[in-house]
Amino acid sequence: MALGRAQASALGYSSLPIAVVPHPFGSVDRNAVRAMAEQCVKQIAALACATPGVTTEQMSGASASGTTGARAALLEIAHEPDLVTAFNRVCRERRWSDGLPVVAPTRERVEQMFSGTRRTPQETVAKLAPAFGAATVEGIAINAVLAGCDSAYLPVLIAAVEAVAAPQFNLQSIQSTTNPAAVWIIVNGPIARRLGINGQCNCLGEGAWANATIGRALRLILRNIGGALPGDMDRATQGQPGKYTFCCAENEEENPWEALHVERGYSRERSTVTVVGAEGTMNMCTLARKADDLIRVIAGTMRHPPSNEYVHGSEPWIVLAPEHAEILHAAGLTKAEVKRRLWEESKMRAGVMAAEDLGRTQASRTDELGTIRPDTLLTISKRADDIGIIVAGGKGTHSVYIPCFGNTRSATREVVCDQQ
Repeated sequence: MALGRAQASALGYSSLPIAVVPHPFGSVDRNAVRAMAEQCVKQIAALACATPGVTTEQMSGASASGTTGARAALLEIAHEPDLVTAFNRVCRERRWSDGLPVVAPTRERVEQMFSGTRRTPQETVAKLAPAFGAATVEGIAINAVLAGCDSAYLPVLIAAVEAVAAPQFNLQSIQSTTNPAAVWIIVNGPIARRLGINGQCNCLGEGAWANATIGRALRLILRNIGGALPGDMDRATQGQPGKYTFCCAENEEENPWEALHVERGYSRERSTVTVVGAEGTMNMCTLARKADDLIRVIAGTMRHPPSNEYVHGSEPWIVLAPEHAEILHAAGLTKAEVKRRLWEESKMRAGVMAAEDLGRTQASRTDELGTIRPDTLLTISKRADDIGIIVAGGKGTHSVYIPCFGNTRSATREVVCDQQ
């Protein structure tokens, strides 16, 4: 009820009648689910008969790039000895922060942030689910200031906002799921080097200002403009630390293959942002020196029964350490061949799933795979090419498996700025 009411209010339908589906229902038997469904059907039928039709124009969630939005209102805080503390208190009260201290977006700081782009402040870059708030250039800039970004980072954030609004990314589900989904930003091209976005040692950890503040700014945009406040529309059961910030560059200098953005059709000289609906990170520490062994143990890590990826045929990601990438490359394998080998060797017998998860898989993938029985070998993704691979990190024999949310596909957008 809380999620439905919050969604309806955000879309301007605060009095919209709502039928309540009991939750959770994953642990009850089929007879109980049927009884719940029958009761819900009765509620929906009664509401449909009693409620005049409402338009769905507001609820379409379509991108509104190029439109204009209202300028932000100016907030005045009464003079106090410690204005930093006072402003952060306001942010806590109004739920504008992620739980960490923020930088006050004064008029001067926001104007300085605009120096990073030629786009007008009132231009709407996209509308962000689940509240479908208009992410104007000014709104993005304000949240960038809150997160501590430099003005040069603004074009990267604008591209990231465009990417998360892409239909295949399925932001509506990512923002409101019980899964621990976070948005992982991968930056490619010259802009990553120019801005100091780390793609080497500790690239998924702390220590790089650009990584930390860009990832944090997008999260603030998703909550403050997209409306995904924890406990309201963001219903993550536990969440994950990546929901504070999750951003890195690819280590293109030590990548023996084409970089991600080149693989996706951009020239090496262009700069891009790719967003991924990531569920977390799994460290893979292996001293394997043979390509066959390395592929086998990585595939073994990817293969696990309680996985959204096998349920839906998804888009898993591998962050290969440069040392591991070189082993595979030295064996004569292209990136496409590595993907194909991983796809084949990560196949999992459907019967190892819990019965309920097997049922979900049958509902999701029968059209794709035909009849699914316990002895059916499930692929982790629909196609080998759906496996994402980047090379990142520093010295060491550690690669990372990053499972994705399931019903999402990554999106890449070019970063548009005065300099490439």
